[in-house]
Amino acid sequence: MPSPSPSLLSSPRPSPATLFPRKPSLSAVSTARRGIRVVAAAAAAAAPVSAARTRPSAAEVARTVVELAPSGTLSVVGPDGWPLGVGARFVADAAGAPALCLAAGGFAAPDARSSFHVEFRQSGARTPQCTMLGALTKPSDESVLKKLSTRWQKKFGEEIDQDLLYLISVERILHIEDFNEDGMWVVPSEYTDAEPDPLRNFAENIVEEMNSKHAEDVHRIYSMYVESDFQAADVKLIWVDRLGFDLHVRSGEGVFAVRIPFSREVSDEKGVKSSFNMMSHHAWEVEKSYASPEFEKVQFLKKVR
Repeated sequence: MPSPSPSLLSSPRPSPATLFPRKPSLSAVSTARRGIRVVAAAAAAAAPVSAARTRPSAAEVARTVVELAPSGTLSVVGPDGWPLGVGARFVADAAGAPALCLAAGGFAAPDARSSFHVEFRQSGARTPQCTMLGALTKPSDESVLKKLSTRWQKKFGEEIDQDLLYLISVERILHIEDFNEDGMWVVPSEYTDAEPDPLRNFAENIVEEMNSKHAEDVHRIYSMYVESDFQAADVKLIWVDRLGFDLHVRSGEGVFAVRIPFSREVSDEKGVKSSFNMMSHHAWEVEKSYASPEFEKVQFLKKVR
């Protein structure tokens, strides 16, 4: 007797009556397959993911990291010629420039050349990083200070002494996907024009829920959507964004990273849950030979450890 078709995450979840309690008849399978095709086709028609855009750009990832990281490291060359780095909390303005709270702002001269490094650890397995180079400035425009104060209140839940706010006028941006990875210089105008990922504020919760409550479904999606020649001992979801999601696959040969794109872009929590549910349901049907694969398998895996 086949197990029920999976339903990922707490919402949206089909009622028990919509799942297969036993091996379905040929007509039921045909109807289910048509239903999946209709849903997938409608979703793809709305906002298909381009084959060339299966992941956010480096500029978009950098903007997302800057939005999510609560603090970073400001580095300057001190008056005595020694390089000096200090930790600082910050918020990003509308263009992604960091606004820092510096209680000891006197260690840097006005318009001093500086760098600000931020990073955000994803699921304890990957740490994308962004380093911004520019001049440390003191904002004086009242409207700018008011907007930055509002952003600070929203991010940290407290008021900020505007006299302690400093802005970095970003001139160069270095993006690094993870430790031991090569960096990529991001064009400043592309960084300014990029938007942070719309899933950023709840992506971590979805990743945690998938790995803790739906590990079997994560493994099934990997098995059906990825072409590999080794046996996976463990599969973990690392991160999810509007274009797809990243997995780490552990085997006897090491740990591999693989990227699986969504069939369409998603912009909210409901959309990402719906996409996971649809992929899991179709993977289950393929696994049980109730349906043929209606997707192209991912073939690129990158060894990370």
